[in-house]
Amino acid sequence: SLARFQGGSPYIYPLYGLGELPQAFARLSAVYGGTYMLNKPECKVEFDGDGKVIGVTSEGETAKCNKVVCDPSYLSDKVKKVGKVARAVCVMSHPIPDTNDSHSAQVILPQKQLGRKSDMYVFCCSYAHNVAPKGKYIAFVSAEAETDNPEQELKPGVDLLGSVDEIFYDTYDRYVPTNDHQADNCFISA
Repeated sequence: SLARFQGGSPYIYPLYGLGELPQAFARLSAVYGGTYMLNKPECKVEFDGDGKVIGVTSEGETAKCNKVVCDPSYLSDKVKKVGKVARAVCVMSHPIPDTNDSHSAQVILPQKQLGRKSDMYVFCCSYAHNVAPKGKYIAFVSAEAETDNPEQELKPGVDLLGSVDEIFYDTYDRYVPTNDHQADNCFISA
């Protein structure tokens, strides 16, 4: 599911969305004896008396392990909230203007140019990547939330897109791990 673009680019991009990346990780993990659990409800990470991870339980079944790699939602007592991300998901019928009709593009708007404390990111992909219907483009505009108004805050990035068929705004909490992964063998993504 990987597409390599012409023109000598060193980048490899997964077709069918970025979900292919964790899928590739899961496959590679299995080759080396790893166990992975997909779409399991109410996972609970289990620890021994010394606080080291020993397994993950879901639906009455425990997968025993020595290490856990997870996002912050699985171990909410081992992370702290450090901010929010504002995000706009935009459906378009054209590529981003002035990108040479590219089906895939990333634009970084520097913080100083915008008068912000952090950069703003614009990413676009399209039907060519099998993530949208024929003729459609999907653009994501995101930034560290500095206000409670994502529509106004993301306007500089959205304005770069030209006409938008549909747009969805949301904000997400951002967390970082607070645990000592050497002590508990839990590796939590930020």
